[in-house]
Amino acid sequence: MTFPLNAPMFDLLVLSVIVEEDAYGYQISQIIKQASASTKDSTLYPILKRLQESHFVEAYDQQFQGRNRKYYTITDTGKQYLKELVKEWERYRTVIDDIVKGGILQ
Repeated sequence: MTFPLNAPMFDLLVLSVIVEEDAYGYQISQIIKQASASTKDSTLYPILKRLQESHFVEAYDQQFQGRNRKYYTITDTGKQYLKELVKEWERYRTVIDDIVKGGILQ
């Protein structure tokens, strides 16, 4: 995709992925790359750390084929933040759609 992702959009995408089920970093990054193929895997980890520090996600280790994987799960606070982000995204998308379709005249 052509359009860059900003911090709130990354938050929205990450939280949307893990609200359905816990996921590990690489798995999350591969899903997000569907929206922005130019996103590097290393971009995700500072975002996950910030979301943890804000108490929106928690992390835990789980064994997989003899290695530890760090999985991320959304907290109740994170679910509330996600609801706010989804509402904001819906408002934003509506305005953009209206502009692109010629529906907003000032």
